[in-house]
Amino acid sequence: MNIEKLSAAFKQQFRESPDRVFFSPGRINLIGEHTDYNGGHVFPCAITYGTYAYVRQREDQLVRLYSLNFEDKGIIQFSLDELEYDRAHDWANYPKGMIKFVKEAGYSVSGGFDCLIYGNIPNGAGLSSSASIELLTGVVLEGLFGLEVPRVELVKIGQRVENEFIGVNSGIMDQFAIGMGKKDFGILLDCSTLEYEYAPIHLENHHILIMNTNKRRELADSKYNERRAECEEALKQLQTKLSIQSLGDLSEKELEENRALLSNKTIYKRAKHAVSENARTIKALKALKAGDIDVFGKLMNQSHQSLKEDYEVTGKELDTLVEAAWNQAGVLGARMTGAGFGGCAIAIVENEKVEAFIANVGKAYKDAVGYEADFYVASIGNGAHEVKLEAVL
Repeated sequence: MNIEKLSAAFKQQFRESPDRVFFSPGRINLIGEHTDYNGGHVFPCAITYGTYAYVRQREDQLVRLYSLNFEDKGIIQFSLDELEYDRAHDWANYPKGMIKFVKEAGYSVSGGFDCLIYGNIPNGAGLSSSASIELLTGVVLEGLFGLEVPRVELVKIGQRVENEFIGVNSGIMDQFAIGMGKKDFGILLDCSTLEYEYAPIHLENHHILIMNTNKRRELADSKYNERRAECEEALKQLQTKLSIQSLGDLSEKELEENRALLSNKTIYKRAKHAVSENARTIKALKALKAGDIDVFGKLMNQSHQSLKEDYEVTGKELDTLVEAAWNQAGVLGARMTGAGFGGCAIAIVENEKVEAFIANVGKAYKDAVGYEADFYVASIGNGAHEVKLEAVL
């Protein structure tokens, strides 16, 4: 959908033209899966797919929201005096929660606005469209009302919306990557301390391909809670002897030396993934700083193996995509990304091999699974920001 169409859609809904445009990306996690709640590191980046907001300030206290992704919901409106969760407001609870918590943090949101939203992040793919809308709303409020919110504070407010307003017990990685993203850089983030470091990802000769299984992640929530409980149990058992706060405190060597403390093979495998995956994120940072993209690709492959064998969160669809990707020429590495049991995988593929890759992997997937996967060529982009209207019209 192009800029002219979005401006025209705004005018059709709200009878006037927009005067500001904002963009908030989606995210992928390059490596470091299921490490965030285990006190480890993650390695996400913002991508160039995301969510746009076309906005016009109002002179009253009314907020009117319309999404081209949920046209059947029509315009959803509420006053700045009524910022409670409302099931009937559906997707609009994400922006509403941001407005509420930004105000509660002491920032002045002095008036209402009309806002048309359009996202090109595939629905249900696990690329974090909810966090994209949260940070999008944050930068809209900053822009309209001249707020100066430290970006990490805005990120934390986004996570609060997810946890306290929407009621999803998620970590901070999604909001952090979307709020703090930087073009051509990944972010090594310590989820316990929020210490972070940017790592250059030079992909002049390669593209990142996002491969969507098109399988909704029905199992992801229940299995996520199960894995979390297993890791908590592993930590408890290790703490009978070791002075550690999280599995992220352990080296691979220390885990092996204390393996006897773990009561069964399953608990050990879960801990092994958390510890080895955390180690892979540190190795990934080192490889990228040295400009060694080949090593980074190998670490991606090892990550998927661990998620399949030790953490058991991949499933037939993700394994089919990743294993087909490994068999293609020009592929540096491939792995599932996100919670697992559906959603997406990613691959780093040589530019001139992209077309053949999509054809071959797509065929292998359809033959094995019975329906098609979708492929998206992505670039690493900047975090949530205002887009100058003159630049887009």
